[in-house]
Amino acid sequence: MTTRWLTPEEQRAWRAYLAASLLLEDALDRQLQQDAGMPHLYYSILAALSESSGRRLRMTDLAERLKITRSRLTYAVTRLERDAMVRREACPSDRRGSVAALTDEGLAVLERAAPGHVETVRTSLFDHLSAEQVGQLEEICSGVVRALGEDGARPVSDGVPWRRRSAPPCA
Repeated sequence: MTTRWLTPEEQRAWRAYLAASLLLEDALDRQLQQDAGMPHLYYSILAALSESSGRRLRMTDLAERLKITRSRLTYAVTRLERDAMVRREACPSDRRGSVAALTDEGLAVLERAAPGHVETVRTSLFDHLSAEQVGQLEEICSGVVRALGEDGARPVSDGVPWRRRSAPPCA
């Protein structure tokens, strides 16, 4: 197989993307550590749970939504449990499954952290883009997500650590 090297334009775009994504993640982490004493991942867990029905999600579904391994999620949820922001519950329909549930304390922490988080997202990203560029950013990122199989078209055996065969929903 012949290597399809990046063109100079593609190389510049790739390096700009890497730099921007790393700097943005660093800015979000710094803000959330300062304002809420937690990394961006923990905030993302709380936010995902707050947007879910009953403020709970099966752990495997939460890992898939956040695109992280189950072991990384387990570690993070254990830390959030220790701080009473999340509670783990048994899945009534599957003895092997568990559910992460957002506590009232976790929701309160999320609500206190959200304004600063949104302001950091706005000042770090959206304030530097035109309305047209915002649409282009969405289109580009959505295309990459589709290409990488987010639509479920890729098989479970594709090595994606958060994707598993369908498990029964937890009641």
